[in-house]
Amino acid sequence: MSEALNTVACVVGVIVLLAILFLASAVKIVQEYERGVIFRLGRLVGARGPGLFLIIPIMERMMKVDLRTITMEVPPQEVITKDNVTVKVNAVVYFRVVDPERAVVRVLDYIRATSQIAQTTLRSVLGQSDLDELLSHREEINQKLQKIIDEQTEPWGVKVSVVEVKDVELPQSMQRAMARQAEAEREKRAKIIHAEGELQASEKLAEAAHVLATETSALQLRFLQTLTEISAEKNSTIIFPVPIDLMTPFIKGIGKD
Repeated sequence: MSEALNTVACVVGVIVLLAILFLASAVKIVQEYERGVIFRLGRLVGARGPGLFLIIPIMERMMKVDLRTITMEVPPQEVITKDNVTVKVNAVVYFRVVDPERAVVRVLDYIRATSQIAQTTLRSVLGQSDLDELLSHREEINQKLQKIIDEQTEPWGVKVSVVEVKDVELPQSMQRAMARQAEAEREKRAKIIHAEGELQASEKLAEAAHVLATETSALQLRFLQTLTEISAEKNSTIIFPVPIDLMTPFIKGIGKD
């Protein structure tokens, strides 16, 4: 009698254990930022979630897909620009899954596939650009990269939102050449500014000379001001010749008196 009870207890325990395992494999929880893609006997049923739902064990299988934005760094790529300069460039790509069903069915690994597409597109687009364009028109190149990569990943249900070229590493010889060019450009601007200053000063001097030539009293006042400025120096004796032309008005004034 006891052996029969033990056998029944074992059978009940096995049944309970199987029921627990069955329920554990049937109950699925999908987070708010996830979707569960369901396959039934190998056929696509659809995407479910978020929340709690049941699947049929053995017959159905679920794959979770993360819908959050993924930040992926593109490893440094050696690129030969349109003007035959070898540079090393890296970038960062921001993308996310917008159609979980296509991301599971149409590509084996959408993250790796997007990475490979980004690398090849980066080399192709930068190879069609000059070095000056790469350095000065970075925003236009970023938009072009984003558009091309997004068009290629769209069949996989992946949306590429942003592509940014991070660093552009130039050869040492090119860095020295650009430094010399920048220095020459600064010297050019300095000379131009100095020449413009000389031109403005000469124009003002010409105006002043014209005024002094037409107004005798102005020339006298300027002479007296110069004497005043010189007399401020107390540690030196200065002999300053006085032009007779400047004294003529004073002599005429005394003669009239």
